Parts: sequence; structure tokens; C-alpha cells
Amino acid sequence: MKLLPSISRKVAIALGVAVTTVMATPASADVDMTGKTVEWIIPFSETGGSAKWANFFAPLLHNALPGKPTVVVKFMPGAGSTKGANWFQKQTNGDGTVMFGSSGSTQFPYLLGDPRVRYEYKDWIPVMATGTGGVAYLNAEDGAKFDGTANMLKGKTYIYGNQGATRLDLIPALAWEMLGMDVEHVLGIKGRGDGRKMFESGEATIDYQTSSSYLKGSAALVEAGKAVPMMSWGSLSADGDVVRDPTFPDMPTFKEVCEATEGCEPSGDSWDAWKAFFVAGFPSQKLAFLPAGTPQDIVDTYVNAFAKIKAMPDFAEISEGRLGKYPMYVGDEAEAALATAITVPDSAKAFVVDWLKSDFGVELDK
Repeated sequence: MKLLPSISRKVAIALGVAVTTVMATPASADVDMTGKTVEWIIPFSETGGSAKWANFFAPLLHNALPGKPTVVVKFMPGAGSTKGANWFQKQTNGDGTVMFGSSGSTQFPYLLGDPRVRYEYKDWIPVMATGTGGVAYLNAEDGAKFDGTANMLKGKTYIYGNQGATRLDLIPALAWEMLGMDVEHVLGIKGRGDGRKMFESGEATIDYQTSSSYLKGSAALVEAGKAVPMMSWGSLSADGDVVRDPTFPDMPTFKEVCEATEGCEPSGDSWDAWKAFFVAGFPSQKLAFLPAGTPQDIVDTYVNAFAKIKAMPDFAEISEGRLGKYPMYVGDEAEAALATAITVPDSAKAFVVDWLKSDFGVELDK
């Protein structure tokens, strides 16, 4: 297998740069999975971005695995995804019939030392990873005041359905605070799809969705005049700068809105912390794992299946329409993506831990 040096590969994946890997034929033949059922566990509700991600890949995986086993997506929401992750940590079934889908809201509690975490990412075997983006949007009334800055949005309290302070929702929460907005967080929803439902019913007045959920559900709200896009989180250039998300090239990034808003600067401790967790949470946000101890021939079978999916002539086109325009990583690239997803500087972690304590009353060990 032709590889880049490990550090260069990790940096490239963190920046969302395409990395080409020449897959060598494995020493052992692919495992025939005829008649088997693969349960793909998603630790969120069936209405969020992870559900859309897994439901997109499941039929493709069915066709790509030898013997075309049934691939069933099962949902195990609870405790901001730590319930499902803790369950997966205990799995020892290495026959390829159990797979787990992780997201940023599973990574962040792990990074921050959330006491509910009983899982260890380094025990799991990543076989595929994809990046994503995110879009924040306002209700129609307040969206009419948005002019590319948050200046006209200050002085009013907004309501947001939040999965949990230590989850991926810390990205929008910290961004809105940096913009000087007053956002009241309703904590404990089971997934971002539930947050969107709150917004649709009028219980929430501001929302954010990952790209797949925005494309599938929230974009229709915009088309109907019930929501107004505020900003994307952006993407990363080869130089590590926050640039416009390729899926939403006409939408300003949080960095742009911050630069245009009085009192907000894309520099300093808060910006460094926001960007560090953004890098950990979005460029390689969603990962598919097999349990620890899975035999290598089964791991190779899954890696080859996902590589086959990626090589489909129309994959980029259909993926862009359903999930957005983001890279897909397989095998060693997925391992490097995982390393990026579970690594943040100590200074960024310390800032976020202090911020969570002061703003949310959440006490975590640094």
C-alpha cells in the first residue's frame, strides 16, 4: 500500500485535502457474507444527520460486500450518543455483523473527559470516514434583520434545542457567544433532527444542522420562507484557513460574519478554541467502526467494500446531492481521520472546559 508519511497524511486529512491511496490486494480473500445481517448502530435519533449518512451508505454497502448481506441501520439515542458508544465498547462480536457510526457529538465528550464516557476510540477499528459541514439559520422575522453581521441580532434572546453542552453543539454555542448573541439553550434533545422539529414548531428560534440534514430538511424551510441562512461553519484550505464550504459557496462563513460583527474577532483564545474543535468535529466528523478484535480478513473486506463504493463512477455526484461536497476516507486514510478527530491542543481543551463551567455549569476535569 502506497502511503504518505503519517504526519503529512494526518495534516492533509485535517485540512480536507484530497489524499490518493493506491489500495493493494489483501493477502486474504474477502469474506463471503451471504445470508448475514449487519447491524449498523447509530447513537442518535432517526431524524438527524448521522441517520441520513448511514441510510445513504447502507444500501451501497449491501451491494459492495461479498454475498450482499442485509445492512440494517439501528438507532440507539441517549446521553448525547454516549449511551450507544458505551454499548459498542462492550461488543466483542468480530464476525462483521456489528458496526458503529460515530459523530462529532460522540468525539467531543471523549475529548473533554465527560464522566459518562466509558468508551475508548483507540480500541475501535475505523474502516471509513467522511467530512461534513454545518449551517446556522434564523427564523424568518429575525432573519430579515441579518445583513451579514450579527449587529442587528443583538439585544434579543433566541431559543435553541441543544443536544448537550459537551456535544458538537458547542460549535454553534461558542460561535453565537463570540458574536454577542443571547441564546438560551434547551438542553437534552436526542439529535439535531429534534432540534429542527423544535424550530419548525416555533419552540426554537435559531437552529443549526450538519450539511446532510440541512440539505434534506432545513433547505425546504428556507425555500418556504420560514428560515433564513445565517452562516456555514466553513471549510479548511490547504493552508489551514477557514474558507467557504464547497457545498454552500454562496453562504458566508462564521469567520466572515465574525469579522463583520462589532466586538467579534477571529483571533485570540476563543477563536483558537473554536477552530480547534471545529477541525476535530467536522473535516472527519462521521466514522464507521468495527469492534475491537475483528479479524483482519473481515476488516479488509469492509475496507475493500467502502473503497468500491468510493470508486463508483457516479458516487461523487450522488453523495454531493445527499451529504454535501466532502471527502471520503477509507482504510488507512480513515485511521488518520480518526487521529485528527480525537486530537485537540491542551490549550483549546482548557479554554472550553472553563467556558462550559462558566456558561453551562458543567464541571469537567482538564
